Amino acid sequence: MTDIAEAVFAILIFPGGLFALALGLFLKGADRKALARLQRRVGPPLYQPVLDIIKLLTKETLIPTTANETAFLLAPVLGLTGMLVTAAVLPIGGVYGGVPGLGDLLVLLYLLPIPAMGLMLAGGASSSPYGALGFSREMCMMFAYEMPLIATFLAVAVRVGGASGSLLSLPAIMDYQYRTGPLLFDPVMLPAALALLFFIPGTMGHGLFDIPEAEPEVIEGPLLEYSGPLLAMFHLMSAVKLVVVLELAVALFFPNPLVAGGGGWVLANLAWHVCKCLVLLMLSVTCFRAATGRLRLDQGFKFFVKFTSPLALASLGMAFILR
Repeated sequence: MTDIAEAVFAILIFPGGLFALALGLFLKGADRKALARLQRRVGPPLYQPVLDIIKLLTKETLIPTTANETAFLLAPVLGLTGMLVTAAVLPIGGVYGGVPGLGDLLVLLYLLPIPAMGLMLAGGASSSPYGALGFSREMCMMFAYEMPLIATFLAVAVRVGGASGSLLSLPAIMDYQYRTGPLLFDPVMLPAALALLFFIPGTMGHGLFDIPEAEPEVIEGPLLEYSGPLLAMFHLMSAVKLVVVLELAVALFFPNPLVAGGGGWVLANLAWHVCKCLVLLMLSVTCFRAATGRLRLDQGFKFFVKFTSPLALASLGMAFILR
C-alpha cells in the first residue's frame, strides 16, 4: 500500500504532476524570453505561459460537427497523462530515485511516443485536412527521431554494462556515473550525446523541426480545431514533455548531484538539476530556434537518418568494441 501511495504522489505531485507542470511552464517562459533577447526583442514575461493557460481555461471548447468526438476529447488527455507518468518515472540525481521497477529504458521507449500519438489522434479525429497533414508529418518525424534515440539508449546500456552485458536500468546507469563520472565526458559517448542534443528539438517540434505544426503551411496542423481547456491540455502536455526529454538527457549523460548526500542537500541538488535542464534547453532548443529556419519534411527526415542516427550508431559501435 505504501508503494502505491508513493507512486500516486510521484505522478500527481513530485517529480511528476504539479512539479513537472510548474517546471515545464517555467522552462517554456525562459525559452521564449531568451529567444526574444537573442532576436533583440524585449519578449514576454517568464510567467506568460501560465497566463496563456489561464486564458485558455476560461474559453469555450468547440468540437467540429464532423469530428470523432470521443477521439477528439481523448487525444489531449492521453498525451498529458502519459507525460505525467513518464515524469514520475525519471529519477533525479541526489533527490529522487524513481518509481521502483519502472525506471527502465525499454519502458521509456514505450512512454516517450505517447505525445506524438496524442497529436496524431487529434489530427485524425478533427476531420480537418490540415489536421490530416499534421498527422502524417508527425508520424514521419516520429519514425525519424526515434531511430537515434534507440541507438543512444543502446550505446549507453552497452557502455555502462561493459563485459557483463547491457544495463537498461536508468537508476543503475546513474549510479555508474556517480562512481566513474558523467558519460558526457566519455569520448566514446560524445557522438551519442550530440545525437540526443538534436533529438530534443526534433521530438519537441521546435526550430528546424517545426514541421507537423508549421503555422505558415498547415496552420498548427493537429491543433487547428482545438480551443479552450482541450488546447490548454495540449500546451501543458508540451510543457511536461519538455521537462521529460531534458531530464532524460541529464540522467543519461550528466546526472551527478551538486553535493553527495541527502537531508538538507536535497533542495541544493534540486536547484542544480533545474539549472542543468535550463542550460540544456538553451543549447538544444533556444539557440537553434534563434539561428535557423525550418526544414521541409523530407529534409528533417533525412537529417535524422543520415546525420543524427550515424552519430548514435558510432557510439554504439565503439561501446560494443571496447566493452
